[in-house]
Amino acid sequence: MVAGDPPERDQGKRLLVLGAGPAQLGLLAAARARELHVIALDREPSAPGFRYADRRAIVSTEDESSIERLAGAERVDGLIAPGIDWPVAIAARVAERLGLPHPISPETAMLSTSKLRQRERFAEAGVPQPEYVVCSGAAEAAEAAQRIGFPCVVKAPDRQGQRGLTLVGSAGEVEEAVRTALDASRSATLLVEELVPGREMTVNAFSVGGHFFPLTVTDRLTAPLPAFGVALTHVWPSELEPAEIGAVVEAASSAARAVGIENGPSYTQVLVGPDGPRVGELAARLGGGHDAELCRVALGVDLNGDALSAALGEEIPATALSPVAKVGGACVRFLVAPPGELREVTGVEEAFALEGIRGIRIYRRPGHRFGELRRGADRAGAVLAVGDSRDEALERAGRAEGIIRFEVDVEALV
Repeated sequence: MVAGDPPERDQGKRLLVLGAGPAQLGLLAAARARELHVIALDREPSAPGFRYADRRAIVSTEDESSIERLAGAERVDGLIAPGIDWPVAIAARVAERLGLPHPISPETAMLSTSKLRQRERFAEAGVPQPEYVVCSGAAEAAEAAQRIGFPCVVKAPDRQGQRGLTLVGSAGEVEEAVRTALDASRSATLLVEELVPGREMTVNAFSVGGHFFPLTVTDRLTAPLPAFGVALTHVWPSELEPAEIGAVVEAASSAARAVGIENGPSYTQVLVGPDGPRVGELAARLGGGHDAELCRVALGVDLNGDALSAALGEEIPATALSPVAKVGGACVRFLVAPPGELREVTGVEEAFALEGIRGIRIYRRPGHRFGELRRGADRAGAVLAVGDSRDEALERAGRAEGIIRFEVDVEALV
């Protein structure tokens, strides 16, 4: 997604990447640029990231036994799970069993992939977070929702990408939200959480030897209902005042310490309400919304490259995490296609030729069926834009978005 000089070569090193979907595209492209031997796995044969892999494996990112067998058979030097939560824990466990380097321990990885365990650890460590209640059924959830107040959020404790997530506006909506959460949950529990009004932020950071390096702090602009929680834009720099940004970074740093992240990337969503910042959730991985590519064009820090080095057990000098302002503003704008079966995508070359456009990703091939936007997985692509200010970056991304057309066959949905 980002043009530039490739980093130093790592010919001969073998890397297993868990996932080849839109959230892994930047990391896979960076691995190809470093001339790593890349084995990518995904359960979807048409996953767009496979084009960057030397070998593809049609394996689910949640099939731990198959992943371990594949890693052993391929004699990989490292594993990485960028952009998706649950495989982070699988990568850490498999790396430990195979004696491979890995930036985080299995315990830290498990804490970072369970919203419930995170909440418990945050409470122990005094990390600011929304009020929450653990529930096992509709009756408990109804009681918890009445206590927390409406609107509130009902969610599965071990899913991401809006799976099992519902915004509940009244008592009559609780039962259906509980069914949605339990259907998605890997356990028999769900969370009822306070809805924190205000701004949504993302802190992309990298830790080395226990030192937390905050990098891009972005405003997270989300889609209207029914796509609750789905980001449409990540924009840098934030509109918050410096003191408020400092408080957001401190909340993210305390969350990383609480779950034990001492090395590697972290991605933290922070909610800034009337009472200050509160941590929505944290992940011990690269962000899945091209956050690393945005970081590179905004600050000159190669987060994808640093994550690759961490996965392979390579030393990461502090200079690799030293921001150097490249532009005045940058953003990732996600593209949304109309419902229907995709016939073709037009206007990409024209959009890429616009001033300030640094990258365009199209996620789906002709034949894919788009439905109504409800989850992050329903997005159709993304535009990376820069400018002398955040407003100029947003304006340029909007112009590119207006040129790109997703031609669909609506009748194919019937």
